[in-house]
Amino acid sequence: RAIPMADKDTVTRDYMSDNATFADLFNFYIYGGQRVIIPEKLRPLDTAEIAVPYSDEHLVAIQKLRDVMKLYAAMTDDRATYLLLGVENQSELHYAMPVRNGLYDMIEYTKQVEFTAREHRKNKDRPETNAEFLSGFYHTDRLHPVITLVLYFGADEWSAPRSIHEMLYTNDEAILRFVPDYRINLVAPAEIGDEHFEQFHTELRELLKFIKYSRDKEKLEDVIRSDDTFRHISRKTADVINTVTGSDLHYETGKDEVDMCKAIEDIRNDSIAIGEAR
Repeated sequence: RAIPMADKDTVTRDYMSDNATFADLFNFYIYGGQRVIIPEKLRPLDTAEIAVPYSDEHLVAIQKLRDVMKLYAAMTDDRATYLLLGVENQSELHYAMPVRNGLYDMIEYTKQVEFTAREHRKNKDRPETNAEFLSGFYHTDRLHPVITLVLYFGADEWSAPRSIHEMLYTNDEAILRFVPDYRINLVAPAEIGDEHFEQFHTELRELLKFIKYSRDKEKLEDVIRSDDTFRHISRKTADVINTVTGSDLHYETGKDEVDMCKAIEDIRNDSIAIGEAR
């Protein structure tokens, strides 16, 4: 059955808002599963990205809504470094994702520049040069890194563009050398090798593994039967699986855990019963 896009967006956004799950995704992608990003140090941020692009004549406000955005304080070289981490959940392919994510990131950097300029004015910091005066951003100022990660909830491989260069009409290398590229950071279940699922430490592992094999029913049953963790899945993870894959799983209400083995078996038995009735 078709699942309304709004339902998918709601359940995936809620699921990825959990600090442990959010940290697990970034630790998998950036650190190969090492638990470097600590969930307790993540702080939620306003997901509305608002910026006023620089213009001498007109000021046009741009607002974009991210799915999940968090601030992380990391220690590097005995100094606190703040990272701005964003997740964009995709239930379907998006053929302009590089442009969309690039805009999100540039808006965030613009906000940082504007904030820094306001702080200089508030503190009455005197610029040393005309360049500092004009930009409001001094030569000693720095930006906090922004990392946006796309989490694809589809069972197929991501066949949409992954970079700005892939979206251009030209592939002339002489021209492309002067066109700044932007590549998306992407996690797609179909592209995760079976051995790499062990790098997850939350039920994101079971969720993405289920999605990967959701179109191959025999393989899916084999995977679930051979993995005992699927016998004790939280109701929240089971609901996300049901929504994004449209599996029509049936399980008891009022219980915190779901036995996915039994849920899959019940689907098969229902199909057999329907076939016999016909």
